[in-house]
Amino acid sequence: MKKVWLLFWIFVGSITFAVMLFSNAQNRATKTLTQAIEPPLQPEIEYKSYSLPQSLVHTLLIPKASRFSVRPVVSPTLELVENIAIKHQTFAAINGGFFDPVNQKTTSIVIREGALIADPKLNERFINNPKNAPYLDKMLARSELRRYICGETIRYDINLRNEPIPDSCRLVDALGGGSSLLPELSLVSEGFADVANGKVIRDVLGSNQLNARTAIGITVDGSLLWVMVAQKPENPTTSGMSLPELAKFMKSLGVEKAMNLDGGSSSSFYYKGQTFYGKVDSQGNWVKRPVKSVLLVF
Repeated sequence: MKKVWLLFWIFVGSITFAVMLFSNAQNRATKTLTQAIEPPLQPEIEYKSYSLPQSLVHTLLIPKASRFSVRPVVSPTLELVENIAIKHQTFAAINGGFFDPVNQKTTSIVIREGALIADPKLNERFINNPKNAPYLDKMLARSELRRYICGETIRYDINLRNEPIPDSCRLVDALGGGSSLLPELSLVSEGFADVANGKVIRDVLGSNQLNARTAIGITVDGSLLWVMVAQKPENPTTSGMSLPELAKFMKSLGVEKAMNLDGGSSSSFYYKGQTFYGKVDSQGNWVKRPVKSVLLVF
């Protein structure tokens, strides 16, 4: 009888051990399968602020491999950046290209879904301004941020208007600005500045003066970086950045290509329900200026 019971318990133990082995193997297989089908984590957007001696700088890094895209929007009338962002239900926005506050028409080109939706050639005050006449060809070919679809890949670049579209790519969106900041500052070649007999005879952006600034850059790995430079309310006339300083700052953050956007009173940055302005008046109050075009994160 004892022998029968011993054989019984050996049998039960064998069955229990086999069940445990099967269960562990099944758990390992399930874990392996889960790991295999689980999509890789995508890098997230990163907001930072930098408190510098003469300015406060807000930046937003949109990683190349993230699920977000940056696209231009043109408002029918001038609107505050945050209003445009809320209307389009996005959490991030920055002011875009140049415009004429008198007639509310663009002076920068904007392309959306392959269609030209803002054309400076239709702005009579811009085209017929005698001060622009010697530089008009350069001004119409200024730098622009481009969004391409290349096969199944989204790609951003900063090019002059007359530069060709890369092979096997389709231009989807573009936002004009200027001048180029990196790899080099191109104020003269884009019609923003001019020099004659060693003297500066044109500098419409006040390039060497401290001011609120807005810019966009592309890092070495293809990520986008928004930059908005704010003045300091306690030093309204002696704060901000010059364009050469802005280019140097963006290069220090790993930016390879960069383009200036409309700055001064237009400089504004919206992120997760909070708006940051760039320009302050003589009393140190923030200037809240409606704009024509913006860049939004979708």
